[in-house]
Amino acid sequence: MAVSNNTVAGVVLNYLDDNPGEIETLGPLVLASMAGPKPVTDRSTMPAHVTCGAVAVTADWRVLHVQHRRLERWLLPGGHLEPSDRSLLGAALRELAEETGIAANTVIPDAVRPVDIDAHVIPENPDRGEPAHIHYDVRFLLHVPNRAVELRSEEVSDHRWVRLGDLMGTLGDKLRARRALPGPARLAY
Repeated sequence: MAVSNNTVAGVVLNYLDDNPGEIETLGPLVLASMAGPKPVTDRSTMPAHVTCGAVAVTADWRVLHVQHRRLERWLLPGGHLEPSDRSLLGAALRELAEETGIAANTVIPDAVRPVDIDAHVIPENPDRGEPAHIHYDVRFLLHVPNRAVELRSEEVSDHRWVRLGDLMGTLGDKLRARRALPGPARLAY
């Protein structure tokens, strides 16, 4: 069963409890989730839809990035939801495994809530008949056992592990704050 709009709205509203400064960015997603029958998790829903990302970190807090072939950018592993995905976290775990070969049963999620929700513009793709649109990327912090990666997707061409200190922006800030929490407090989030 696909992830419902109600589920997405609940995840985003819980996230906003901890990140109230992001209401302006994520408010349109909450409204779209509550406004009608169009599934916000379907890639054909325009002008915006939900994707899921994996913030895969090692014990020394290196963050995995993959080189996306079409966009020619370094991104977190992730992508569109499938109708078979039962949760947003499950979709992030599936995408991580599909792109990097890191099996879901080797990963420890830091929390059931996302660590970040990023809204970014995806350029027009005439080959797919897709206009420019917004991805609301729901990102989950996942602890991986090591740096072993076996690229498996035709969508990615390379990978790298980025030091947490080199990760800029709000995601870097959130991860540094999360790392500073004591173990049990961090995992209880």
